[in-house]
Order: sequence, then structure tokens, then C-alpha cells
Amino acid sequence: MGCCGDCCIPPKESREPIRYDPDFNGPIHNRSCTDILWLILFIIYLGVWGFIGFYAMQHGNMQKLLAPIDSNGNRCGLNSGLQDKKYLVFFDITRCLQPDTPITGCPTPQVCVNKCPENTINFEETMTAQNFNELKGSMVCKYDADISTYQNAMRSIKDEKCAKSVLKSEPVLGRCIPIDFDSVVPGGTQQQITGTVNELSAQIAQDMVQARWYIVGAILVVILICFLYILVLRWVVGPVVWTSIIGFLALLGFSCYLCYKEYKYYLENPVQQIATTNIKGYAESIIKTHKFWLTVLIIAAIVLVILLLIVIFLRNRIVIAIALIREGSKAVTAVKSTIFFPILPWVVHCFVIGYGVFVLMYITSMGESIFSVVNKKIDPDCVCNGNYTDYGSCDPVQFQIDCHDSGTLLPCKKAICYFTGLDSPYSVIYLHLGNLLGLFWAMFFVSGCSDMMLASTFATWYWTFRKRNLPFFTLTAGVIRTVRYHMGTVALGSLIIAIVRVIRVILEYIDRKLKKFDNPFTRAVMCCCKCFFWCLENFLKFINKNAYIMCAVHGTNFCTSARDAFTLLMRNIVRVVVLDKVADFIFFLSKLLLSIGVGFAVYYFLDGDVVSKITAGKHSLYLHNNYIPAVFLGIITYIISTIFFQVYCMAVDTLFLCFLEDCERNDGSPEKPYFMSKNLMKILGKRNKKYQD
Repeated sequence: MGCCGDCCIPPKESREPIRYDPDFNGPIHNRSCTDILWLILFIIYLGVWGFIGFYAMQHGNMQKLLAPIDSNGNRCGLNSGLQDKKYLVFFDITRCLQPDTPITGCPTPQVCVNKCPENTINFEETMTAQNFNELKGSMVCKYDADISTYQNAMRSIKDEKCAKSVLKSEPVLGRCIPIDFDSVVPGGTQQQITGTVNELSAQIAQDMVQARWYIVGAILVVILICFLYILVLRWVVGPVVWTSIIGFLALLGFSCYLCYKEYKYYLENPVQQIATTNIKGYAESIIKTHKFWLTVLIIAAIVLVILLLIVIFLRNRIVIAIALIREGSKAVTAVKSTIFFPILPWVVHCFVIGYGVFVLMYITSMGESIFSVVNKKIDPDCVCNGNYTDYGSCDPVQFQIDCHDSGTLLPCKKAICYFTGLDSPYSVIYLHLGNLLGLFWAMFFVSGCSDMMLASTFATWYWTFRKRNLPFFTLTAGVIRTVRYHMGTVALGSLIIAIVRVIRVILEYIDRKLKKFDNPFTRAVMCCCKCFFWCLENFLKFINKNAYIMCAVHGTNFCTSARDAFTLLMRNIVRVVVLDKVADFIFFLSKLLLSIGVGFAVYYFLDGDVVSKITAGKHSLYLHNNYIPAVFLGIITYIISTIFFQVYCMAVDTLFLCFLEDCERNDGSPEKPYFMSKNLMKILGKRNKKYQD
């Protein structure tokens, strides 16, 4: 059979183990640059992505997207009569602190103003006929409110056409956010406003500010705990894995017991079925039958038996997986700088995502603003010097000149020239695709470089026969080796995944557009397509990671590395499946354990007033809500532990490939000694006849 390029896998070669090479002792030093054309293409595309951002900023206006909307649906700073009123003020912002506000919106009136309130004033209590003219300019009212006299102004306040008070505010994305809650009573007693705001927002901010240095100290402790956990996991990983497996099997067994109880109950107490067209009623009619629970019981029992048999027959493989995870812990602790290395890629990721979102907003805001006349028919007093009809196009400035209330020069009360959207050019579609490809390519490129640098480091550790001879700057050497020789390989691998991810985004967009047709056939086709590309992306990520490992060790190009890694893994497919699932489960369980454990520990530590007693005195710490620091530290712990275990996962994957290659390349003889640890050799029943670790 012919072979087409490096990516072709000859059947015979795919079955043959790796041959022994007397000159091989880990990542080779005499290597050349790989896939350099793809690196050049990546650099060129970064320039194109930068141009897309520049072009979008020149032709877009983010203000069109971020412009706030008042209670009447008017766009502040865009609609007719509001061009100079770019800021939104809330009558009573405390009413926005309800649990359902994100869903239903803030229930208080909101109006556009030309500037945010500069002082805190309670008009209901402080405004009199004498100071009316002085305070009149600071009032915030609806557009149809009459504040020509003191009596009319007080009546408008009573009718909620004007705010009872205003708070000193600062503009944030066009919204006036109060910075002074303590000097105003917008509809109740001082205790009511203080209680409402402090309980829901001010107390949280106060607790976080007051405990900031303690939180910083706790974060340092969390980092230490994560580091110690990796050290300890070397010895307790076995009990953790076996306890998890036994617990999962016990859970399945308990599920079978519950299904049997439900089956027996409905068998002895059949429920009379009632014909119904309601989906919920139909589902209940199915569930409340003994046949349903018998089916579930059989499925659960089959899954339990299959998993039990898998555990019994693969117990030796699981032991190997546990040993490899323990070896990963040794490698990480041997090169301690790798633990903190992912912080740099994480920062770069944040920058890439921020730039991508920034460009996305500007591209979305490109195009000419579209304005339409609204409420012209229901505003009979609105007289226009021109033919304006509802939903007809208009210009907000010209509309304000042409249209006014009958007999006055005031703007129409209800009829407005309304901003309805943007008429984006057709090129916006290509700009969006270019931005998406740049975002995903850059993100996967950063992740790929990080993976290859760590793979080079851990491979050096594995193939160092005497671990005490490990070079001090192992991580630095891995970084330099990746940057100097293999960024083109990473560029190619990341491009492949980025293209698949862009296709997935396009499918999601098409799926949303097709939902209005509600066609079962299109839904089925889209579901199959999305499922296929999801599986494809995850498979390519798996191949890429192992290709990076092979490239880091042997210095080969992407296709050759992917082929060698794939064939090596296929020759050891059982070990691959067991290790991948067990390791993923352990790492997830560990992150969950650490984050939840830290959260509960912090909560009960604060709940016991231990901190208050320790800090009693001048710098005493008394918190309103103990759960706020606990939840915050729990989230931070999960993020930190994810960074730690990202290194751990890469260490295990790298050592696993090295372990498979070691088994095929060497046989333990004096000429071909194993590089694996004594523990692994003991589990596999192997030994070096002359050399010792």
C-alpha cells in the first residue's frame, strides 16, 4: 500500500514497536525548526487580526451598543431630543436590588440626563418655596413632568413623575451609579434605606475591603495547601482512587435498590392511566408504571455488572495508572517552578480574550444607525413640518426641528424618532469570521506552547536515568527549545482546532436561526452536526496534546509527531482509556475537594468568632456575612487548584507516553535498561538487571 506524506500510517509500521536506539536518552538536543511555514502564516494572520481590530475601531461606535435605555425604551444620546442626554439616572436604585431584577429589569423609573447628579439631595424633605429655583436644576423628572412652579414640582414628586431624591453618582458605561447612600431617604426611613442597601451590597463591599489583607493571606495559604496536596497525593493517590471507584459502584448498587423498590411498589399498587395530551401528564403516566422502573433497573444492573467486570479485569491497569499519577507528582515536585508556570499563559489568555471581545463589540457596532418614527398616530398634538408616519425612517435632529407640540415649540410628548438598530455592511460577516479565527487560533496557540514547554520539561525528567542529575534549568531549557524550534508545529496544531471551533460557532448560529421553523428534520441534522464536530474537536485536542509531547521529545514535525503518538497509543489502547478516565476523575475530585473544603473551613472559622477574638482591639475584624469571604475563597481555590492540576495533567500525559515508549524501546538488560522508576517496574514485574534507579 502506498503512503501519502508523513501523516499516512502504514499498517505494518503501526503494529511494530519502537526500536531500541543506543543514542536516545530523552529530548534530543540536535534538532531543527519544524513547520516554519505555519509559524510565518500565524504571524501574518496576527497582523491581519490587528488590522481587523484597527478597521473596526475606525468604522464602529461602541456607544451605539452600550447606550442605556430609559423606562420608555429611548436610547440615551441617540433618540430625538436626547442627543445631549447620554446618562441614565434611576429614581430609586435600591429597588434594583431585588432577586428578580436580572430577569424582569429594575422596577424604578429611569430617565436620560445630560450629567449625573453631583450632590445628594432629598427634595421631598429639603425643598421649599424659597430654595425651589436653586434646587430645580438638580431635579430628575420624566419628560412630561411639570416643574414650572414649586407646587407643580411637589405634585410631580408625589405622582412619582420626579424622583424624591438624587444620589451623588459617577457615570459607569452611561449609567449613573451612586457613591453616597447614607444621606438620602428615597421613600422611607433612614433605617430602611441603610438596611436594604447595606445588606445586599454595601455590607459585601465593606466585608471584602475590611478583610482584604486576611484574604490575601488566605490565598497564600491556599497556594501552600495546593502545593502540599500534590506532595501528599504521591502517597495517598491509591486510597483515593480505590475509594472513589468503590463508592461509585456502591452508588450504582443503591440506585438499583431504589429502582427495585419503585418497581415493586407500582407492581403491587398500579396507577390508573388517564388519557392526556399534556406533555407533563404523559411523562408522569409513563413514570408511574412498573414496566418503566423494571427497564431502568435492568439498565442500571447491566451498567453495574459491566463496570464491576471492567474493574476486576483491569485492576492491574488501574494500579499502573495510580503509579503513573504518583510519578507525575514526583516530576512536578522535582521541577517546582512548573507549578507557577501556567500563571503566565493564563495572563496571556486574558489579554487575548479581552482583545477579541473588544474587537467583537466594535465590529458589531459598525454600520449606519437606523431610526424610525414611533407613536406618531397616538400623539394627536404632535405637528410636523413634513410627512412623518409611524415606522417611517427619520433623522433624530431633523425630527426634533420639524415636529413639536401644537401651539408650542416643545418636543412631542410621545412621538419620537427611535433608534431601531444598525444597517451593517455585508463585510461585517467576514470581519466576524476573521476575528473568531484569530481569537481561537491565538488561544489554542498559547495553550499549545504551554503544553509543549511542560512536556519538554517532564520528558527530560523521565529520561534522566539518575534523577538527582536533573539539570537545574530544566523548565528554562524546555521554554527555549519550544520557542526556538517548534512554534510552527504549535501554530499548525492550534489552527486545526481553531477551524473546527469556528465551524462549531457557525453551527450554533445557524441552529438559532432555524429554531423559528421548528422542523424536526433540521433539528435532527443540526444535532448530529454539532455532536460530530464536538467529538472531532475533542479528538483533535487529544491528538494535538500527544503530538506536542512527541515533538518535544523527538523534535519531529506535527504530522510525524501525531502519527507516532497515535500509533503508540493504539498499540496500548486499554492502558490509554483506563489512565485517561481515572486521572481525569482524580483531578476533578481533588479540585472539588480543595475548593469546597476551603470554603467550609473559612466559614466555620469565621462563624466561631476566632478571628474576632484574635483581632480584637484597634484593628478588630467583624464581618456582616461570613459566607462572602468563604464563597470568594472557595472560587479562588478552585481557580488556583485548576492551575496546579493543569501542570499535573500534562505531567501525567507526558510520563505516560514516555512510559509506553520506554516499555517498547528497552527490555531491562544492561544494554537497554528501563528508565521507569522502581515502583513502576515492580508493578509491571520488570527490573533492570544491572542498573538501579
